[in-house]
Amino acid sequence: MRLRGVKNQAEKIRAHALVIDNPTAMKGQWQQFFDNNNPIWLEIGIGLGGFIAGMQQAYPHINFVGLEKYSSALVRTLRNFPAAVANVALCRDDAANLTEIFDTGEIDRLFLNFSDPWPKKRHAKRRLTHRNFLIMYANMLDPAGEIHFKTDNQGLFEFSLQELVENNWEILYKTYDLHNSSEVENNIMTEYEKKFSDQGVPICKLIARRIII
Repeated sequence: MRLRGVKNQAEKIRAHALVIDNPTAMKGQWQQFFDNNNPIWLEIGIGLGGFIAGMQQAYPHINFVGLEKYSSALVRTLRNFPAAVANVALCRDDAANLTEIFDTGEIDRLFLNFSDPWPKKRHAKRRLTHRNFLIMYANMLDPAGEIHFKTDNQGLFEFSLQELVENNWEILYKTYDLHNSSEVENNIMTEYEKKFSDQGVPICKLIARRIII
């Protein structure tokens, strides 16, 4: 998500208690950071932070890490957290650096919400469900860990399904119209999702887990 800059955003990010200054130093240390043995759920591309804020309230016994590439988005996420909460950590970093931030099996669930579809074929490797990213996810996820993916872009959804199946991931659940399915009862929306849903755009969702060979 690319947004206009916020004045003094770098200072605001550095000053906030939830922001991890050097996420690569946390590799293998996330459980100690949260000081408990609760599962760790990661959202890549937190946008304006509505999803992770809602999840944190709905699941107080889960630890949440939010990874966001753009400072302009991360600084807006901080508005959802006027005070520090014990089970949330936020990082400004690129998903390309995941293997430097998370150790093998350190994450229990991964959320990809309304990722950039990168519609041009030559940009396919930038899609967060491309097989190069799936390799990284397979490393950092617990063997029973899951990917939860939502998008309004059916082309990206079909691409993601194909990449997952071809790279030894099992599709546990899929829908092309989330808000008219039973799954919507437990659904926490992102800002994008609410906007698209209000416009009548169907939301696609899948849940996938690695096939252990």
